[in-house]
Amino acid sequence: MGCGCLVFLAAALSPRLALFLIWVFSSPNRLSIAFQSFWIGFIGFLFLPWTALAWVIAYQPVVGVRGFGWFVVALGVIFDISSYSSGAQARRNQAMA
Repeated sequence: MGCGCLVFLAAALSPRLALFLIWVFSSPNRLSIAFQSFWIGFIGFLFLPWTALAWVIAYQPVVGVRGFGWFVVALGVIFDISSYSSGAQARRNQAMA
């Protein structure tokens, strides 16, 4: 099983786990290549993990994110928004019960 398959399985469980595995096992480090600053990557890790993971996957070192990569990043944003909204809906339902 290749490293890409391992990251894909980790992303199915948690995008933060997938980002951690990319950070540990990629050489050169894709996270430091994809993010201009440690803080941007860290904030993405904390608050927008799906978007940060999509950015790391779609980023190309010389040209950045282009074409289909923007679609991948948009999917990451949609996944982040849906995870936050489903969490809020679950809290509302629990409060009503």
